[in-house]
Amino acid sequence: MLRLAVIGKDVSKSLSPEMHRFILDRMGYACEYEKISLSEEELEKNGEELFSRFDGFNATIPHKQNVLPFLKKLEGDAGVFGAVNTVVTKTRTGYNTDGTGFVTMLEEADFSAKGKRVLVLGAGGAGRSCIYALNGAGAEVTAYERDGERLNAVYGDFKDFTPRTSLDFFRFDFIVNCTGIGMHDTVGKTPSVPDGNGDDCILRLVDNCFAVVDLIYEPKESELLRLARERGKRVLNGEAMLFFQAYAADCIFTGTARDMKFAKTLWKEYREEHS
Repeated sequence: MLRLAVIGKDVSKSLSPEMHRFILDRMGYACEYEKISLSEEELEKNGEELFSRFDGFNATIPHKQNVLPFLKKLEGDAGVFGAVNTVVTKTRTGYNTDGTGFVTMLEEADFSAKGKRVLVLGAGGAGRSCIYALNGAGAEVTAYERDGERLNAVYGDFKDFTPRTSLDFFRFDFIVNCTGIGMHDTVGKTPSVPDGNGDDCILRLVDNCFAVVDLIYEPKESELLRLARERGKRVLNGEAMLFFQAYAADCIFTGTARDMKFAKTLWKEYREEHS
């Protein structure tokens, strides 16, 4: 019996438990999976308990980087991203499956990134993963982040994108919201993106693109996606990304080789059962 959990500032509405239980059941494993909401201060004070209570855990906003001091090593994309979403407690090893989940979500939805101009909103843990994954998929990436220090740190790591703390270009093929604005206590709000005059240009950006992707999946339609849909844009929320990164994480927890074709089959089954 695997003992697993997801940690975040507020995971009360997280779909992770039901997704991981579904995936692991189909893979032939039994598991217990808990939701643990922790502030940054609580994680710093009580984080060690996670390593004694669980075989592994997943991390979401804002703990993808906060958990790093507890770890001994990073593997794969975690070292590149500087953020983790999957931790194996026995070895104190961190992994990041967000990039895999994001790219697979785009593939499944037939969102081709190659050669596209893409605007990524936010350069935190999820934003770093998406910037890197989009670069690898052949997109021309611009990243907006209001925190210039954070943005410069990401640019120092990746280089191959255009960093912006305000925008003077407004025509992108699609926009990816990685900020978290639109969930929890910001439901009904959209990310604010300043132009060179300091005016919010988010509606201008939406009007000039053909599609909007929001990593938020609760609510299923964020305010940003609602505005985009009403303007006739193609929209996609982050539920499939959550599922595919969960599958990749469960392969790590169980020592199983990834089979993304199998993962896509599981996603279709999951949607049929939870529609």
